[in-house]
Amino acid sequence: MDIVFGFLSAQPVIVVFLLVGLGAALGRIRIAGVSLGAVAVLFTAMALTAWSVAVGEPIAIPPYIGDVGLVVFAFCTGIIAGPGFFNAIKTAYPLMIAVTVMLALAAFTALGLGKWVNLTPVTIAGLFAGAVTNTPALAATGGSAEATVGYASTYPFAIVAAMTAVALALRSRAKDTDAPAPIVDKPIRVDTTSVRKVTDIAEQHGNRVTFSRRRPGEGGPMEAIGPDTTISAGDVVNVVGPSDEVDAIAVELGHTSSLDITRDRSRLDFRRIILSESKLAGRTVGSLKLQSRFGANIVRVRRGDVEFVASPQFVVQLGDRLRVVGPTDTMPQVTEFLGDSERGMADLNPAAFGIGITVGLLLGAIQIPLPGGAHFSLGFAAGALIIGLVMGRVGRIGPVVTALPNTAATVLAEFGLLVFLAYAGANAGSLIVPAIASGEVFTLAGIGVVVTLVATFGTFLAVKFILRSGATRLSGVVGGAQTNPAILGFANLRTGYDVRVALGYSLVYPAAMVVKILLAQLIVVV
Repeated sequence: MDIVFGFLSAQPVIVVFLLVGLGAALGRIRIAGVSLGAVAVLFTAMALTAWSVAVGEPIAIPPYIGDVGLVVFAFCTGIIAGPGFFNAIKTAYPLMIAVTVMLALAAFTALGLGKWVNLTPVTIAGLFAGAVTNTPALAATGGSAEATVGYASTYPFAIVAAMTAVALALRSRAKDTDAPAPIVDKPIRVDTTSVRKVTDIAEQHGNRVTFSRRRPGEGGPMEAIGPDTTISAGDVVNVVGPSDEVDAIAVELGHTSSLDITRDRSRLDFRRIILSESKLAGRTVGSLKLQSRFGANIVRVRRGDVEFVASPQFVVQLGDRLRVVGPTDTMPQVTEFLGDSERGMADLNPAAFGIGITVGLLLGAIQIPLPGGAHFSLGFAAGALIIGLVMGRVGRIGPVVTALPNTAATVLAEFGLLVFLAYAGANAGSLIVPAIASGEVFTLAGIGVVVTLVATFGTFLAVKFILRSGATRLSGVVGGAQTNPAILGFANLRTGYDVRVALGYSLVYPAAMVVKILLAQLIVVV
């Protein structure tokens, strides 16, 4: 093996992709329905590096490779989470505050216990990152070998504890009363004598519904509904939205019609169209003016695996799949206008990607003076994440699109994470064996158990008994607080991909990510 390791020690690029491939393959192996996922790359890198040290041909990966993977992951994660993060600030701040408080308590616990046993601040920060299963927090410490050993020593129990919390939450799932209503289409016959504008009705229901088509009561031709369309007695309209809102509108306007007007495609057609025209990305549905241009309208938007009602204020992005209703003869023009190309889902938007990461790195490099002559900086990971959050939320600045398609951002984020995990594991592999031999790993793991219990079960208890969250949503909150896709996957498998899991996860994930990174940085400088 010395010949093999001798070759690998001189070929770090080969080592990176070897570790990514081997680790990812091992991460797919399921034991009792659970797999390590991307984190298997970290442990594979540590094992392979420790082996290479044992045979006298240590392998290594240059730090700049790890930095590249890190900032790509952090920036793209911000792009994906941006819209949800800023919406969560407005609607879910109690959850975010609860998670922030518990993470701060966990960091204080890690710092206190670590100082008590004379650990270095960098090791404590790595220990904290592992105990809350957050790789960017590890990266915020610089990804040093000491920090990574702390991370690897505490990570395994943290995963088990989080999965246990999810399982405990779901034991009372049958008592949940917060199941979200599915998005449905319903034909409604209007019985009211008043003439009403559809946009006024939608606004009264918080723009959670949209109207797709109308069949006039006097027997006129079927038409796609626009912002100025009015309805009156005898009309049959198709309403799209959550089933409870649609049912309420049916009672308000008249009754459910036995005539399904969506089946009549003689004059109106509908289809899914991919938004691939970059000049339209980052704009609201209303600003596209499909009704005035083509007599058509967008009724639903599918982004990733989530479907939204296309309210006039909804901001569309490249790669979104738009459900469009319009006249049969203008649908080809609508398709051409929107693009409908697969490239819309994979367009990297390299200008926004490169400039955004550059700005994030500059932000992360700013040195903020602290009392006593010390300095604090966000670090590359936090800087890239924050700029990604802002750019993902803004979507467009004038003619410039600032966001990436969801598919492209997801792929880039996963690739960046895999590269960084390979670097971090290889960096720590030379120290893990001595740490085990000296007993340091067991000290780190013991402290990590306490920190994990504070962070994970503190969040569990606060959200369940103080905020009174439903069990299914709580399982997602636990995963989001851990910022760990493996926990999300575990909860999804247990619930059959209930949408409440993803909702709970997305509400707290962005805030938890930022807080963990900042806390890890603070631990290092304290």
